[in-house]
Amino acid sequence: MTVLTSDHDPNSAAAHDNRTAMLAAIDRVATLAGSIVAGGSAASRERHLARGKLLPRDRVAGVLDAGADFLEIGLFAAQGLYEDPIP
Repeated sequence: MTVLTSDHDPNSAAAHDNRTAMLAAIDRVATLAGSIVAGGSAASRERHLARGKLLPRDRVAGVLDAGADFLEIGLFAAQGLYEDPIP
């Protein structure tokens, strides 16, 4: 089997900078995902619930069998597409 070699130095300044940038990007994505999963701002959730409506994840949970697997796709759909936050 051919052995692949690399000139990459994981202790270099460039590798450190890349790692720092990647960790910051991961943190931004995790924060944004948390906000999306929460259903938006607290004010928008309360307004939605005050109208007697279920939040989207609550609607989905209502039609799934208990314990059923569910694969969510499109968590970030339309993210950054509009100037205003998506309701």
